[in-house]
Amino acid sequence: MSFSYTAVIQAGGKGTRLAALTKDTIPKPMLPLNGRPMLQWQIESLKEYGVTDIIIITGHLGHKIREYFGDGSRFGVRITYREETIPLGSAGSLYYLKEDLGEKDFILIFGDVMFDLAWDRMLAFHRQKGALATLLVHPNAHPHDSDLIIMDENSRIRGMDSKHNVRDYWYENLVNAGLYILNGRILRDMTGPVRTDLEKDLLRPLMEQSVVYGYRTPEYVKDAGTVERFRTVCREQAAGIWNQKKLSNRQKCIFLDRDGTINRYDGLISREEQLELLPCAAEAIRRINESGCLAIVITNQPVVARGMCSIEDVKRIHKKMEVLLGREGAYLDDMAFCPHHPDKGYPEENPAYKISCDCRKPATGLIDDMVKKYNIDRAGSYFIGDSTVDIQTGKNAGLHTVLVQTGVAGGDCKYDAVPEMEAADLLEAVTRILGESSV
Repeated sequence: MSFSYTAVIQAGGKGTRLAALTKDTIPKPMLPLNGRPMLQWQIESLKEYGVTDIIIITGHLGHKIREYFGDGSRFGVRITYREETIPLGSAGSLYYLKEDLGEKDFILIFGDVMFDLAWDRMLAFHRQKGALATLLVHPNAHPHDSDLIIMDENSRIRGMDSKHNVRDYWYENLVNAGLYILNGRILRDMTGPVRTDLEKDLLRPLMEQSVVYGYRTPEYVKDAGTVERFRTVCREQAAGIWNQKKLSNRQKCIFLDRDGTINRYDGLISREEQLELLPCAAEAIRRINESGCLAIVITNQPVVARGMCSIEDVKRIHKKMEVLLGREGAYLDDMAFCPHHPDKGYPEENPAYKISCDCRKPATGLIDDMVKKYNIDRAGSYFIGDSTVDIQTGKNAGLHTVLVQTGVAGGDCKYDAVPEMEAADLLEAVTRILGESSV
């Protein structure tokens, strides 16, 4: 599918953190990554989705970029250049593009961010929301030292949580990945080529107007701006993980139950103090992350229907789980919970949630939503849990199933559901799945 969008690539940084590799003889975006410059990987990704009008903002050693890419015809695109003679921050040079861009949408990319995206999905999201700005957001393995996005249920971005804040609270692992779709209107108040910070000066004021959205995706997007990170993206590209995670391809997912599978079983958990990760949980989920598979939690939380806590309380418990996992370098690609319970008659119950639904396991509504959202291949995906409810859910959804011997260890006896595999705990289950199947 083709889109009439311009892409602006900020390629003017000096790249001091990569000096050990560039030797100050080539600009950072021209650093060869598995046989081609980083910038070429970006351009080829855009071209695949019909984005062929590209403006490259150059700076330090910018002539090397122009010499290699020329007008872009050799790569099937049209490239023009703007030179940043003095550093203007992450957005100051956009002033020079005000007339070119007008009120059109454009894609903004930084030259050291590597990605492999189904761009049509993000562009469609941006149009459907009527956004002035859309940020690509995702969880990562180090949220504790990342700037975080605060986003509501409608995907509107309400604020940003700086990594320099003292975080004595639980938070959602949701990070600004550094890829944007912007409308030229956000540039109209720029009065000159002065140093401008994209997030602080342009985007944060717009967040108060409810016109900035976050597009959440598990696809491959990583900063390659340090030697260690550059080597990681090289390794992951060679392993096929970039392309594997692109949502135009069918995704393999390991769905996870929560209580008794990831965290210690403690009956109905209604307070954040009750949640404690099982010793192996973070390592298991980290292995899923590294494999390129999705890690998604599907859990029943009838504590809401029973009046033991609110929806917001469950979300706060989940934020604690995300923080604890993030401290050990692991993350969940997504999470969904059912707050309902069909049985009535409890004195403290919440009648609004005392209903039958299609999201309470062993029903498959939550899984079905994730399959659609992330293009998941059911036949190649798994459900891991500690109860017969979980095993029946996996079977109902057309997934492979694994029963772990933590939590209730199948002792709920609600269904005559036989798992395809049993494992001592989540780590053993994940290790066997990744080692014994094509996932």
